[in-house]
Order: sequence, then structure tokens, then C-alpha cells
Amino acid sequence: MVMSTDSDYDVVVLGAGPVGQNAADRVQAAGLHVAIVERELVGGECSYWACVPSKALLRPMIAVADARRVAGAREAVNGSIDVASVFSRRDRYVSNWDDTGQADWVRGTGATLVRGHGRLDGPRRVAVTTSGGEQVVLTARHAVVVCTGSRPALPDLPGIVEARPWTNRKATDSSAVPDRLAIVGAGGVGVEMATAWQGLGSSVVLLARGSHLLPRMEPFVGELVGRGLAAAGVDVRLGRSVRTLRRPDPGGQVALELDDGNELEVDEVLFATGRSPRTDDIGLESIGLTPGSWLDVDDTCRVRAIQHGWLYAAGDVNHRALLTHQGKYQARIAGAAIGARAAGRQLDTAPWGVHATTADHHAVPQAFFTDPEAAAVGLTAEQAAQAGHRIKIIDVEIGAVVTGAKLFADGYPGRARMVVDVDQGHLLGVTLVGPGVTELLHAATIAVAGQVPIDRLWHAVPCFPTISELWLRLLEAYRDSFYLIV
Repeated sequence: MVMSTDSDYDVVVLGAGPVGQNAADRVQAAGLHVAIVERELVGGECSYWACVPSKALLRPMIAVADARRVAGAREAVNGSIDVASVFSRRDRYVSNWDDTGQADWVRGTGATLVRGHGRLDGPRRVAVTTSGGEQVVLTARHAVVVCTGSRPALPDLPGIVEARPWTNRKATDSSAVPDRLAIVGAGGVGVEMATAWQGLGSSVVLLARGSHLLPRMEPFVGELVGRGLAAAGVDVRLGRSVRTLRRPDPGGQVALELDDGNELEVDEVLFATGRSPRTDDIGLESIGLTPGSWLDVDDTCRVRAIQHGWLYAAGDVNHRALLTHQGKYQARIAGAAIGARAAGRQLDTAPWGVHATTADHHAVPQAFFTDPEAAAVGLTAEQAAQAGHRIKIIDVEIGAVVTGAKLFADGYPGRARMVVDVDQGHLLGVTLVGPGVTELLHAATIAVAGQVPIDRLWHAVPCFPTISELWLRLLEAYRDSFYLIV
């Protein structure tokens, strides 16, 4: 492509994933001139190796599981998953790893797309090395926004280099099904990929170092998800970690020595053991920061350690909430704040008055597409108690009391928890596990983020007979008055 000869911009954004795109879009909407730099595919990790392909792989497994829970439908489910069709569907949703459409969208916003490896080169300067070896220096009048995301963090284990383990990228872009797959890690990536690859035909062993799957959620979530995985054929092993790995033959099997002395032999091993920031090679040293570090930001996503307030960081790199939707939320707020500051306006008078990432502190939603699904927003009971809140915990077995859930699935397996701040009279957190619950999460997010008084929630009437009737049952349990409206 022909590079712009104009190297001066109001804002330069590093990274053209969904976070960077949202930051650039908000800044453009404020009338500022923006350049966005990308060294890989425009659309980033989420579009090609995480959220989108993983959900495309998972949806067939969940659809079949849902059908098998309904008498009359389960009899129509014959045979096994069509693996080729699943991969074809995944490839369609990632546009066969072709970013032309997303690149055209970025340009359509009026932003300048610069392809290459961008590095900070002192205050308000970004040096970009293009694929052709040319160097272009971009100068930002107002701000540089770092949206470079994160990468898998692999543990320092003997033999891990030789083993050539999968990470989330290979787990979502592979079109070959290993006969035996070991997954190390019990967080969202671990449980989702166990669901997907077991459904695709692998014999999966899931190794969890701790005593629970999904350890950052309420304990009952991991229990129910673990039961679902085990019922699907996954060998779930809690309290197990890997000591060493061996793969002497590059095309051969991987041997894992476990901490209990047993050895596990598989065709591939996936490590889903956390993330590290992609800040090791973006020139942080040129502005006095440590390469490879997380970037500490304030509630407008401005990096605290940088004088004069010109550097922002949104998404995974600031380590607030490593979730695409939270990164996009941060980017919208950062972009609005940059626009307001560039115009010399007070932040609370700019459009919408939204210039602080308050949700990052108390209302982060998260969803995992396992069987059953898991979803949560806000604080767990333990987190709320540790924060000093006086709380009341309300638990409901969804399939036992919600008519919509009973109609949705025979023997509906699920549970919900509501954590109430007794003194303030609003919700601090909601956790849901069960078929279809991810689509209930936004209602919970509104209640938690808006700090809606629990007495007011009685007047948000759920439609009968839907799973959302759960809200009525939770409120009834809170009031200790049980009745059924039909």
C-alpha cells in the first residue's frame, strides 16, 4: 500500500484489534485525525484466534447437547458431529484469516491504517517498520493509545520447548483432530477447549492445578461444569500439575510427567495457563517504562507513570480485565476522554458524560460456552465479604423452580446465585450456570452496574415462561416468601 506522507496525527493507536478499532473510532468521532498501526491481522486475536473461532467451534457442541436434553428432539440426533463442517463454519467466521474486510472498515472510518511493527520512539512518537523494511515515523499531537493485547504465558517447565505445545492459537485454528489431547489449565480457555475438542472427537484429559475448575467464579460453577465435561467423556483431574514434558520425535507423541508420579502420553498438549502483555517490543524503554510490563492506568485509561498525560492503554495490556468486551468498553471511554481533553472540555460535560471505567471495578461480566454454560457479573460472595460488605447470599436451583427452564430442557441442570449488599439494598454480583444462561447475563449486568435497588427489581416483570423467570424466584427467595404465579 502507499504510505501517507503526512506523519503528523492527533492520535496514534498501536494495535488494530477490536480494542484499537474502538479507540480509533471514538477519536475519529471527536473530529481528530488518527493513525492505527497493526503488524499482524486487522481484527486481532479475538477475531482470528480467540472469541470468534472458539465460539464457532463450540456452538455445534452446545446445540447438539441442548437437543439431546429435550424428549422428541433427542431422538432426531443421530450420528456424530460433522468435523469438516464445523471447521468450515469456523473458517467462514474468521474470513479464512483474511483481514481485507476489517481493514476496509478501518479505512472507512477515516483513520489511516499503517501496516507494520510500531514501537514508541520517545514522547508522542511511534516508529513503524513496514514489511518492506521502510521506516515511517508517526507523531501524535495529543495521544498515543497502546492496544497491543496479550499473548499466552507458558510455564518454565523442563521439555516445554521440545514439546511444542498448543496455545489458544493452535487450539482455534487447527483443522486436524488429535486422537488424544491434554489440556493444562482450568480457566475459561481450558474448559471451553475441552468442550470443543472432546466434541470434535479427541480423547481429552483436563489437568487443573487447583481444586476447582473456573476458580475465579463461585465454586459451584466449576462443580457443575466439571460434571458436564465428565459426562461428555473428558477425563477431569483436579489438583494435578505437570512436572516435565518430552517429545523426542518432532512428529511423535508428547509424554507428560505429572506431580503424582504418573505419566500421560498424548498426541498434543494445550497450555491454557494465563496471559502476558504484548509490551516487550513496543519501545517502552524509550519513555522510561519496563518492556514486557503491564501498563497501570487511571479510570480514563491514561498511563499513570507518564508525565503530561499523552499515553493511554486499553484492553489486556492494562491488566484490568482480560476480556474483549471490557477492552472495547475501555477504548470507548479512552477515546471520548482524549477527544474531550483535546477540545479543552471538562470530562463530565463531553458527550454522554462517560469518561471513567467504573465497570472495571464492580461490574465485569464474563461468560463461558461450556455445557452447561457459565456466566457471572460483579463480585463473588467471597470477594464481597473480603471487601467488607455485609451480604446476603441467595441460591436457586434453576431447574427446580423456573418453569421456563423446565420447558427449555428436561432435567435442566443449573444454579443461580445472587449476592446482595444488605446495607445498600442492591446487588453486588450474580452468577449463573446452566443451558442458555449466557443470554441472561446482560440483565444481571444492568442490575449490578446500575446498582438497581432490589425493591425496584420486583417491578421488572419477567416474561412467562422464559428462563428469565429466574429473577422472580431469586427475589422471592430473598424475601423468604415463596409463591408461584402461573
